[in-house]
Amino acid sequence: MRHLRGHGDAGQAFPIYITVVGGLLFLALAYFAVGQAASTRSEAQTAADAAALAAALETRDQLADQWLANVLEPGSWQGIFDGEAPVPSACWRAHELAARNDATLKCHPDGLLGYTVVAETNETVGDTIVPGTEDQTATESATAVIEARCSFESPAEEAGDVLPKLTCEGEQWNLEPDDLLNLPKPEDLFDVHLAD
Repeated sequence: MRHLRGHGDAGQAFPIYITVVGGLLFLALAYFAVGQAASTRSEAQTAADAAALAAALETRDQLADQWLANVLEPGSWQGIFDGEAPVPSACWRAHELAARNDATLKCHPDGLLGYTVVAETNETVGDTIVPGTEDQTATESATAVIEARCSFESPAEEAGDVLPKLTCEGEQWNLEPDDLLNLPKPEDLFDVHLAD
C-alpha cells in the first residue's frame, strides 16, 4: 500500500513542474519585452543627445568664426560670446544626425546658446508578449548648451592698438594685432555640453 502511494505522489508533481516551468518561461519573455523596450528607449535618447550636440557644435563653430572675423574689433567680442552674433540655426545638423541614428526629430533653438530636440525612433519595440508593442516607438528629448569659456578686460580700458588679454578657463592669450597666427580654437572659446 505504501509503495503505491509513492507512485501517486510522483504523478502529482508533474503538473506542478509544468506550471513552474511555464511561469519561468513567461517571466523570461516578459523580461525580454522589457529589455526590447529599454533598448528602443536608449536608441531614442542616443539620437536626441547626438542631434542636440551636433546642432550646438555647429553653432559653436559659427560663433568662433565670427570671433575670428572680428578679432581686431574687441568691442564686438562680448556680443559674440553671449551668442548675439548673427548665425543661422543649426537644426539642419541635428536632423542630419538623427537620420544617421534612424530617428526623426523636432528641433528648436533654446535661447541664444542652446538647442532642444525631441527624437522619435523609426524602429518599433517589435512583437513581444505584451500586446500593442509591435507599433510602439520611443521618444526622448535632450538639450545642449554652449557656454563661453573666455573673459577679457573691457576694450575701453585698453590703450592704443593693443588688443585685450583673453583668458579662457585659466589660459591667457596675449593677442598681437600684427601677429594673429596663434589664436584660440573653437573648443578654447566655447564649451558645449548636454544640459542636466
